Amino acid sequence: MGAQKSIQAGKAKIDVNVDLSHQLREALLPSSFRNSTNPLSYIIGSLDIKHPDLFGRRDKLDVLWDHNGLSHSNLLISYLSKPTSQWLAAQQSFFLQHSVAPEITIHGVPIDNFSHSVSGGVKLSRFLVGLQLHEPPSAASTCNWTSKTSIRFEHVRPINDYGRSITRDLHGFPVTSSGNLHDDMIILKTESQYTMADDQSFSLLNFQIEQGVPLLSKWIAFNRFKFGARKGFKVGPAFVFTGVTGGSIVGDMAPYQAFSIGGRSSVRGYGEGAVGTGRACLVLNSELSVPLTKMLEGTIFLDCGTDLGSGRHVPGNPALRHGKPGSGIGLGYSLRCQSRLGQIQMNYAINAYQQKSFSFGISNAAF
Repeated sequence: MGAQKSIQAGKAKIDVNVDLSHQLREALLPSSFRNSTNPLSYIIGSLDIKHPDLFGRRDKLDVLWDHNGLSHSNLLISYLSKPTSQWLAAQQSFFLQHSVAPEITIHGVPIDNFSHSVSGGVKLSRFLVGLQLHEPPSAASTCNWTSKTSIRFEHVRPINDYGRSITRDLHGFPVTSSGNLHDDMIILKTESQYTMADDQSFSLLNFQIEQGVPLLSKWIAFNRFKFGARKGFKVGPAFVFTGVTGGSIVGDMAPYQAFSIGGRSSVRGYGEGAVGTGRACLVLNSELSVPLTKMLEGTIFLDCGTDLGSGRHVPGNPALRHGKPGSGIGLGYSLRCQSRLGQIQMNYAINAYQQKSFSFGISNAAF
């Protein structure tokens, strides 16, 4: 049972969503969690506050808070400042975020022939604060490139299921780069994206580079590169989509910084991170979609991914300890329905071990 309410306060909009089903969840939880004295432990809900014209200067303030019982919590505060001069075209955004979530993609344990992943007893508490500059495309330019540059401070503290800080996982291997209870880092990030779309096709290219700056001796120094390319086009009533993503990281790193392969947004038919965990990765996706009705379409898909043999270079080699194969292939079909909530997806997939799995999700993205 839940409740959702939207409030208009002047120019600000407040969305509140509270789930009151905590008593059922409490009955299903193990006794160690059920007896928690934290009053927030059984709350599921979200709060979203948006102000489009703060201080009368066209500045935007967004506050988003999500809480999902004992598993996830996330608080994000973003303040967007519009350019005040024609000579300064970049939008400036200040952000602050704190989140707590299970680290299933790296430290999760694959089960049921790698079709699902369960918690390995490691969560990450992250606090970050930073500044981002967003350069939109010029109205006079025919180029569809956009760019973002940001600098942020990040504090990462691994914890166990009881909220206590840890330095090692269940197998006794370090979960931080420094070997201490937390990692600190300053990260410079640049991102460039090219988009082109019309009624018949679309193209997207994305490049990201992150550089860890070791201001202090124990801070992480690394270089992380990630890219993505997507192409879609119509063939009669059908729509064909292909995509490739990949990346690599060099320098110092903690296990939680590794690339993970497997899951709904990677290789379907596998659990989150169940294919592999590496310093590098390459994932290929292809789909063929056919409209069934005005609101419903059917899709067949084929995914494959690999860690390019880099799993053994991740500190502690979590992929080997959890028996991840390092490469995998998944195929299946899905039904997608457009609704007011977004795109509702139901996926049925089979992995290389002939294990079948079903997933359900709601997304605002079309691809």
